[in-house]
Amino acid sequence: MLPIKDESRRPSSFPIVTASIIALNVLVFILELTGGDAFVLKWSLVPTDIVAGHHLITILTAMFMHASWSHILGNMIFLWAFGPEIEDSMNPPHYLAFYLTGGIVAMLAQVAGDPGSTVPNLGASGAIAAVMGAFLVTYPRDKIRTVLLIGWFVDITFIPAALLIGFWFLTQLFSFGVVANNVQSGGVAYVAHIASMIYGAVTARLFENPRRLAEQRGED
Repeated sequence: MLPIKDESRRPSSFPIVTASIIALNVLVFILELTGGDAFVLKWSLVPTDIVAGHHLITILTAMFMHASWSHILGNMIFLWAFGPEIEDSMNPPHYLAFYLTGGIVAMLAQVAGDPGSTVPNLGASGAIAAVMGAFLVTYPRDKIRTVLLIGWFVDITFIPAALLIGFWFLTQLFSFGVVANNVQSGGVAYVAHIASMIYGAVTARLFENPRRLAEQRGED
């Protein structure tokens, strides 16, 4: 399932922070392509380095890096599907703080889950998981335009956010048992996704603007 956009509401203003984050991710990916392995190794997070107190800046930089075209494309599609509405429910500075702290939580969870790993970790999916957690508690009944891919079958349908995000979260939980093997082979960091999504769901209300939410409820 590939979410495209929220069909139930529109942001009251252009999502400048979400768009800027996407632009920054694209810029960093271009730098990765031009800088090669040296650039990736310098700015990716390696758990053993963090445990030793080295290269702490990579807790932040790694969340703007990606391993492949499909990696960045998938992440940015998910961010554009859910980010604008959450940015609208907060103000831009609060949303930026929420996004960055969500990414930091994901990176630290990954370190805690496998502190002895020497595999570089990178990607925005942890921060995006926090955004999805916030969307789940804020707009659970919104209809999300979604592309369904089942083998050769392709269809576009509308799925409630609670069902779509809930299904995604369950896939992370079911995959949690193999996270150690995946991390050692450079695979998906499920523990980071789970931790960050929980963080997003729990803390979303602390970042959101009650006035904006009240106005939206009046419009619904």
